[in-house]
Amino acid sequence: MAKIKIGIIICDRYRTCAGGKCFKAFQNREGAFAMYKNREIELAAFTTCGGCPGGNIEYAPEEMKNNGVTHIHFATGFLVGYPPCLYMEHFQKFIPEKYGMKVILGTHPIPQKYFLTHNNLDTWNTSFLKDAILPTLSDEQTRLNYD
Repeated sequence: MAKIKIGIIICDRYRTCAGGKCFKAFQNREGAFAMYKNREIELAAFTTCGGCPGGNIEYAPEEMKNNGVTHIHFATGFLVGYPPCLYMEHFQKFIPEKYGMKVILGTHPIPQKYFLTHNNLDTWNTSFLKDAILPTLSDEQTRLNYD
């Protein structure tokens, strides 16, 4: 099987993030990266959305695709920021339609402290958000490891 080249897009609110949790999860195949448990993967791109409403989404995937990226992960910050990104559903439809690339919502497991807060606030209360967090839910111990 061919190596899968992955790009990560982070929410611009976290533009100074060094990517530590994403890179840890990538290496350990945890969170949304668990889907590659038995695959060879390469991280080939990392950028921000460009800020609301996601101006970078219009052209960054094209550059990623030109560099061999086939799978784009939207960082877990899109899901656990407060509020969660209002544009994720649009991004998840736009990129495959325009560029033919697979979009996965989430990277690293949701940290337990965010999981508890969002559960208490009932943040993930739509069918879209309930489905969107599934790849990053993991088990409690794994979530604690990402606190």
